[in-house]
Amino acid sequence: TKSIIMTSKWTGEAVARIITAQFATAPAINPARVRPILPGFDLWDYWPVQERDGRTASIAGGTLHMLLSAPIVGDPEARHALSRIRLMLERDGHWRDLGNVLPDGFSPGSREWSGSAIIDDDRITLYFTAAGQRGEASLSFDQRLFETSATLTINDGTPMLVGWTDPVQSAASDGELYARDMTGGGGVGTIKAFRDPFWFRDPADGADYLLFAASLAASSSPWNGAVGVAQRSGDGWTLAEPLISADGLNNELERPHVIVHGRRYYCFWSTQRKVFAADGPSGPNGLYGMVADRFSGPWRPLNGSGLVFANPVGQPIQAYSWQVLADLSVISFVDRPGLSEEPTDPAVARAHFGGTPAPLLHLMLDGDTARFA
Repeated sequence: TKSIIMTSKWTGEAVARIITAQFATAPAINPARVRPILPGFDLWDYWPVQERDGRTASIAGGTLHMLLSAPIVGDPEARHALSRIRLMLERDGHWRDLGNVLPDGFSPGSREWSGSAIIDDDRITLYFTAAGQRGEASLSFDQRLFETSATLTINDGTPMLVGWTDPVQSAASDGELYARDMTGGGGVGTIKAFRDPFWFRDPADGADYLLFAASLAASSSPWNGAVGVAQRSGDGWTLAEPLISADGLNNELERPHVIVHGRRYYCFWSTQRKVFAADGPSGPNGLYGMVADRFSGPWRPLNGSGLVFANPVGQPIQAYSWQVLADLSVISFVDRPGLSEEPTDPAVARAHFGGTPAPLLHLMLDGDTARFA
């Protein structure tokens, strides 16, 4: 069945409302109180294993999380070139490291970027981004969506994922709806997107979708970010029209995801001030979202602007990569608290980089309004 998604636009008019509004800001993170849960490693972009209805799965008396990880090096920006997905068990606020999720040399990419994970009985399916090509001599920005599944076993309270199936490409960029060339300007914030697959089942009709951070192929703007969609058809996925377009406005709608609450659909993503169009209105680093009465849309910007909340004005880069869970709690990672602007010196960035889960936040959703609980 061909999806009947009508692409909704996130517009400059909406974003301009941020400037005049009293928007919500997250509580300030005190850098002195940031404690790594895995010394020696940077951790960022994390997601819990979820049930098919979107709830966080309870596994081994806690929550099984997947996180992007990299051994600590001088410049925290270099972590993206070393990224592996890691498995950790969180129980009562205590984190236990369970090592890399996937075996060495298993991923079709040179590194592993964000995704999502679903449990069904004792099978966990991981949807992830393979960045680059396995064995490439110099790192490329190629991004492909893959899926693989394994059996969950629990021995003496320790979860293990065994017998990963050969990774299968979920949906490939077509060059018509979604851009194929990922290079962009080649710098941070200018590369293009075909990444961050998020699995979602529509409770209205049982249809399965993958949302992903995308770039529009037919755009004439360097700022051509979108929330892409693929719909399950048979054993595979078929690309559909984007759910949300930020064409001409913003380059990256990162880690998009949908939850259903109060019979409405809420689509959230993270973005940063530096990836808004240079000649247009911009918003702060924060969590953004839109709301709809059905998955296919139309989608309306939350709070009139799309901004749900931002980092504090004095600490605009303190946290990033927010995910709203079914219980309306919000997870993210500590980025660079204690800084009032983006550092140009890698040593300064390293001294301030948190690289660990940020304090949990909680939302209230009421129709087209989102605010802190």
